[in-house]
Amino acid sequence: MNRDDAYALLCEYTQSESLRRHMLAVEAAMRAYARKFGEDEDKWGIVGLLHDFDYERWPTIPDHPLQGAAILAQRGYPEDVIYAIKSHAGDDIPGCPRVSRLDKTLYACDELAGFITAAAMVRPERLRGLQAASVRKKMKQKAFAAAVNREDITRGAEQLGVDLNEHIQFVIDAMSGIADELGLVSALAANESAGRGVADRPGDE
Repeated sequence: MNRDDAYALLCEYTQSESLRRHMLAVEAAMRAYARKFGEDEDKWGIVGLLHDFDYERWPTIPDHPLQGAAILAQRGYPEDVIYAIKSHAGDDIPGCPRVSRLDKTLYACDELAGFITAAAMVRPERLRGLQAASVRKKMKQKAFAAAVNREDITRGAEQLGVDLNEHIQFVIDAMSGIADELGLVSALAANESAGRGVADRPGDE
């Protein structure tokens, strides 16, 4: 089990750029929590990376995530990885309660990463400077990112045993580390980077 193979599998089943970016965001959050908890960062990252890889082909529960789970089993992925991915679907998959810290962390990061992305996209600065308090305010606006289940976000933090505000900021910070891959770099930062590139060319001094 390695990251390159997992990403290839993701790309094989997922064409949507936004869905790929969502899985990258959850991967970043899972890796950050693995480091915090002293867990296997590669394993946790792969769980985040593959948790929705089957969603584009089978978007309806229980096909998602059970179709993906069957594919992962055929490819020899560990049982705890497969179980964590199955358990993130909530109570809609019978016999798959979230038991381990791995299970609970995936559930806690999944919907939240999607909501943070939505909150960042309406800001010129994107992820730069985004604070948990701003995300909490958006959560109270029922019309904003209405498809995201707020209960999943709050319940996820509770089950993981972390403060909701700290959890939100932790995931923001984790996602900020790959903001470019997520398409969440601020226009200002992009312009600054482009400016440095021009200034650094030979003969521009």
